[in-house]
Amino acid sequence: MTAGSPDRRRFLTAGAAVLGAAASAQLWLPAAARAAETPLPDGVFSLGVSSGDPLPDGVVLWTRLAPDPLNGGGMPDRVVPVEWQLAEDHRFRKLVRRGTAQARPEYGHSVHVDVRGLRADRTYWYRFRTSGQLSPVGRTRTAPHPYSSGGSLRMALASCQNWQHGYFTPYADMLDQDPDVVVFVGDYIYESTPSATGVRRHEGTGEPFSLAQYRNRYAQYRTDPDLAAMHANAPFVVSFDDHEVDNDFAGEIPQDPDKQPHDAFVARLTAAYQAFYEHMPVRATAFPDGPHIRMHRRLEFGRLARLNVLDTRQYRSDQATSQAGAQDPSLTMLGAQQKRWLLDGLKDSPARWNLIASQIMMAETDLKVGEGKLWFYDAWDGYQAERNRFLQEFKQVRNPVVLSGDRHLTMISDLREDYADPDSAVVGAEFVGTSISSNGDQDQEAFRREWDPRRPDNPHWKLLDAHRGYHLFDVRRDGIDAQVRVVDTVRQPTSTPSTVAKLRVEAGRPGVEVV
Repeated sequence: MTAGSPDRRRFLTAGAAVLGAAASAQLWLPAAARAAETPLPDGVFSLGVSSGDPLPDGVVLWTRLAPDPLNGGGMPDRVVPVEWQLAEDHRFRKLVRRGTAQARPEYGHSVHVDVRGLRADRTYWYRFRTSGQLSPVGRTRTAPHPYSSGGSLRMALASCQNWQHGYFTPYADMLDQDPDVVVFVGDYIYESTPSATGVRRHEGTGEPFSLAQYRNRYAQYRTDPDLAAMHANAPFVVSFDDHEVDNDFAGEIPQDPDKQPHDAFVARLTAAYQAFYEHMPVRATAFPDGPHIRMHRRLEFGRLARLNVLDTRQYRSDQATSQAGAQDPSLTMLGAQQKRWLLDGLKDSPARWNLIASQIMMAETDLKVGEGKLWFYDAWDGYQAERNRFLQEFKQVRNPVVLSGDRHLTMISDLREDYADPDSAVVGAEFVGTSISSNGDQDQEAFRREWDPRRPDNPHWKLLDAHRGYHLFDVRRDGIDAQVRVVDTVRQPTSTPSTVAKLRVEAGRPGVEVV
């Protein structure tokens, strides 16, 4: 895929605004059908539109009807028909698909339309209508043909957007960079209580536990204008980490089991997963089954790239609390079934690049200066036997690159066969993306004082940075060109973006280099 700048400019000038003209709405339904409608409150499309999980012939279209988004949605307790259109142009003169979806109250009046029969590697525009109201216009794009081996793919990596820590200003720059797809690897919301000292204040009075509370928290995040604009401009591939439920949870074990009994936490998982599904552009395969949801999946971008999206929360063993525990071979991050799925997908891949979206960091982080080791047990360092098995397998995988989040820092590393041996072979590269807003505007000098002394103990680190932002990748057959895009502040609604570093991964040469 290639970036479509002219299309994007037309979209921004004509398609991003809410299209409320009555004349346009008249084209959708005959007069008799319009007269039979029961009017809904104004502003049903307050949460915007988005698309996701692009296929060569399809894409998921999303919206949620919520005229009172922070107070349960404000919709009547009934099923509401929502019409949708997909066109080849932003003026909707060349319609290619249309239909009616049912927004059901038991699913928060969310709408997921899995459109199929589309042309590969094409830009489309879409919109929704109900009760005489038109949604904002969204733009999306299908994946390349399965046998396409050329071209390029522009991909953005994002994670960790804490409402209270700042505005989501990096998305404004991401919009200008016009990626083909956005990979979001977790912490879309934060479950923390409202703070009087935050840049913005969380809704509610405490942490969310019920479905209604999680819906309100997601709705608040969806109202951020920069996030909404980015959702309307490119398809997202999303997964969750811990804060979509509870900090540092593992499977059905909460962070504080003495305060959250098992049955209560299972109820919380059930509510959190349903709210996640209701607010994300994902397929019906991700529809939750109580406290379980299927999120690991694979997306193909022709023969150029295969994207393996992991779930590093639901199947993991409880976190280790010691070095010996972190090396326990019985601990698993992925669970047996997902581990086999990933290994099979890497070995059998026809793609030039094998990308792995992992919510947490895979490369080692040795926090102890000098002799000895001190690890983050919540990351892959806490599951070293399984991590080391993957690093061994990477030697037989074509161009593996791991895309991670969680750290609230940019940490870009070589992946090595054995971190106990600094001279062991490099088997891949990892990009740990910084946060959209989590940790706010950090003190850069304090960050350097804390982290620079650790670099000699972590020679695989190629770049560390503590600005807020995201990573941008241009994937081609010969290599991946990466940019670390940052903003000067998230404490204000607008910011100034810049490129803090450029990096390169050469095809056939494991590892990453700063250029």
